[in-house]
Amino acid sequence: MRSSLRFVLPLIFSVAFVSVLFAAYQSRTQSRNLHRDLQRRAVVLAESLQETIEPALLKPEPAADLERIVERFGHREHLEGIAVYNLAGLPLALTPGLGDAFRLRPNAAAVAATGDRGEGQYISLGDTPMYVYAQPLHRRQEVVATLVLFHDVSYIELQTAHLWRDSLLNALIETLLISLVALLLIRWTFLGPMAKTANWMRTLRLGKASAPPALPDNEMLKELTHEATHLAHTLNAARASAEQEARLRENAESQWTAERLRVSIRGKLQGGSLFVISNREPYSHVKTERGIEVLVPASGLVTALEPVLLACDGTWIAHGSGSADRETVDQRGRLQVPPENPRYTLRRVWLSKEEEQGYYFGFANEGLWPLCHTAHTRPIFRPQDWAAYQEVNRRFAEAALEEMRGVERPIVLVQDYHFALLPRLLKEARPDARVAIFWHIPWPNPEVFGICPWQKELLDGLLGADLLGFHIQSHCNNFMETVDRALEALTEWDRFAVNRQGHLTWIRAFPISVAFPEPRAELPLARTTGEERYELFKALGVEATIMGVGVDRVDYTKGILERFRGIERFLEMCSGYQRQFTFIQIGAPSRTNIKTYQAFMDEVVQEAERINQRFQAGRWKPVLFLDRHHSHQEIDRYYRAADLCMVTSLHDGMNLVAKEFVVARDDDSGVLILSTFTGAARELPDALLVNPYDSQQLAEAIRQALEMPIEEKNLRMQHMRRVVREHNVYRWAGNLLSDLCEVRIETPERDRVEIK
Repeated sequence: MRSSLRFVLPLIFSVAFVSVLFAAYQSRTQSRNLHRDLQRRAVVLAESLQETIEPALLKPEPAADLERIVERFGHREHLEGIAVYNLAGLPLALTPGLGDAFRLRPNAAAVAATGDRGEGQYISLGDTPMYVYAQPLHRRQEVVATLVLFHDVSYIELQTAHLWRDSLLNALIETLLISLVALLLIRWTFLGPMAKTANWMRTLRLGKASAPPALPDNEMLKELTHEATHLAHTLNAARASAEQEARLRENAESQWTAERLRVSIRGKLQGGSLFVISNREPYSHVKTERGIEVLVPASGLVTALEPVLLACDGTWIAHGSGSADRETVDQRGRLQVPPENPRYTLRRVWLSKEEEQGYYFGFANEGLWPLCHTAHTRPIFRPQDWAAYQEVNRRFAEAALEEMRGVERPIVLVQDYHFALLPRLLKEARPDARVAIFWHIPWPNPEVFGICPWQKELLDGLLGADLLGFHIQSHCNNFMETVDRALEALTEWDRFAVNRQGHLTWIRAFPISVAFPEPRAELPLARTTGEERYELFKALGVEATIMGVGVDRVDYTKGILERFRGIERFLEMCSGYQRQFTFIQIGAPSRTNIKTYQAFMDEVVQEAERINQRFQAGRWKPVLFLDRHHSHQEIDRYYRAADLCMVTSLHDGMNLVAKEFVVARDDDSGVLILSTFTGAARELPDALLVNPYDSQQLAEAIRQALEMPIEEKNLRMQHMRRVVREHNVYRWAGNLLSDLCEVRIETPERDRVEIK
C-alpha cells in the first residue's frame, strides 16, 4: 500500500492543483462574460429609451411623461431603476422605489453629458454593487439631460461564487475518482506484475525451479521486462553450467561447455582480440510487415563461434545480406550484438549484386563446391567469376585490417572456401597477426583439385595462414599431397606442416560438431515418440505408422535421389511395409540462383512423385517431400518422432544432420543410417554405414533398422550420444583456437614453437 501511495499522492496533488487553477480560470471567465453581457444589455436598453424619452423632452411640461416611461421600464431583471437628470444634476424622473441616494447624479452622468456619449461606471451604494450607465438626451441636437440606468451586479458575484463551489466540488470528486482509477491501474499494470516478477526472480536466486510469470508487455515496462527476462536466462544458464561442471568433476569427466570455452579462450588470448571472418553473418535484419526483425540463421558455425566472441568482446566480419542490414549499422557498417545483450561487434561488408553473383554463386558454388565434392557434377570456372572472387577477398581483407588497426597481437579465424585468398592478404599486411582458416568442405585428391585453373593462387592464399583446419585427417592428407605436387614448398609430413618461403602453416583435423544440451526439464510432460509421430502424420494428412526422416539442403551432394531409390527398392523387397512406412524428406531450397540447383530441385520433386504414383494407396504415401525452410523446433519434432534417419551424402566434410539426430534422441531410440562418404561416419561407427550408390544396401539398411531389437537400438544410440556429448562444438572451437593461440609469430629474437 505504501508503494501505491508513492505513485498516487503526487497524482492527487497534481490533479487537485490543476483542478483549482481550472476552476479559477472558469470563474474568472464567467464573471467577465456576465459583466460584458450586462454592459451590452445596458447600452441596448439606454439607446431604446433614448428614442422614447427625447420626444417627450420637446414638450413644455415633460415630467409626467418621463415619470411614466421610467416607471414602465424600471422593473426589468437586475435593473434597480432608471433616472433622468438635467444638466444641473437634479432628477427630472426616478423609478419609484429608488432611495434618496439616487437623487444625486452619479459621475458617469456628468461625463456622458459633457462628452455627449454613453458612459458606464461601477459604484457601490451601501453594500450593494451597482453598474451605472448614462446616456445623453438631446433636444434639437443639444444635450439637455442624461438618462441613467442602475443595475444591481450582486448576482454576478453570487453566480461566480456558486461556480467556484461547484467547480471545487467537481474537482474533489474527479480527483478522488482519478486517484482511485490510477491506483487500480498502477496495481494492475505495474505493481502487480512487478511483484510477481520480483517473486519469480527471488525463487530463481534461491535456486528453486519456477515458471516465469506473465511479464508486462506494455511500452513503459518493455525495457524492464526485457532485462528481467534476459537476467533470468543468464542466471539459469550460469547455474546450469555450474551444475554441469560440478557433475563432471564428480564423475571425473572433462566435457566442454560454453562456459568452459569462454574461460579457456579468455585465458589463452591474454588480452588479444579475436576477429572472425565468414560469408554468413550471425544476425541479419530484414524488413517485414511488422517492421524490421532480427533473424538468426540456422548455422552450426554461429553456434560454435559465438561463445568465443562473447568471451573476448571480439569482432565478426561478414557479408551484410539482410534487406534492412544497412539501416541498423553505424557509418562504418558496425553494430553491437547479440541484440538482447550486446557483447561483441558485427562488421558488415557490402557487396553489389554482380559481386555476389560472381564471387558466391559463381566461383565459390559453381566452381569450388563441385570441385571439392566428388558428386560427379562438373565444376564451372569463369574468368569473370575469378575476378569477382579476388575482389571480394580483397574487400574483406580491407575491412578486417581496418578493424584491426591499433590492435596488438590480433587473432583471426577465417571460415570456409569463400576466402581462400584472405589469409595471405592479411598476413602480408599484418605479420604480427595469428591467422587460421577452417575449410568446412572436403579437400579432394591432387588430380581433382588440379582441374582448377587457379589452383596455385588458391593454395598460396591458404598457406598464408598459420593454421589450416579440416574436418578429418584424410582431407589433411589430400591437401598436403596437393601442395606437394602444385607448389614449390616443403611439406613436412612428420609434423603435418607446410613451409613456403619461410612461413610455416600447420595442417590439422578438427571434427566439427553440435552443442549437446542438458536433459530437458519438460521431458515428463512431453509427448511420447508414438504420440509425436501420430500428430505429425495427422498434420500432414497421411495414414502411416512408421516414419523415416531426412533433413538436407536440396543439393546434389546430399544423395537425395539415391535415398529415394533405396526406399523404392526397400518397398519392393519388403511389401509388408507398404501402407505402414512413410519417409519424410525435409528439403530446404538452396542456391536457387544457380541453374544446376533449379534443375536438381525439379528432379527431386519428379522422383518423389514417380515413387508415390507407383506405390500410393488411399491416404498413404511412401515419400513426402517438404520443400521449404523449417525451424530448429520443427525439425526437432521429426527427429524425435522418426524410427530412422537417413544421411546419404555422396561426399560431405562432416554432415551435422547425423549429429543433430543423435542429440535429439534423448530416449536412446531411433536408428541412424549414415553414408560412409561423410566425415561423421568416422566418429559414429554405431550407425548403419552404407554406400549411397548401392540401392540394395540402402534397402537392406532400412529393413535392418526397422527390425533391429530395441536393446540393440538403445545400445547403439547411447554409444553415439556419448561420442557427440564428449566431442561437441565447444570442444571443436576450443581445440582450434587453443592450437592457434599456441602459434608463436616468428621474430628475430624468438623461434616458432610447434603445435602439439
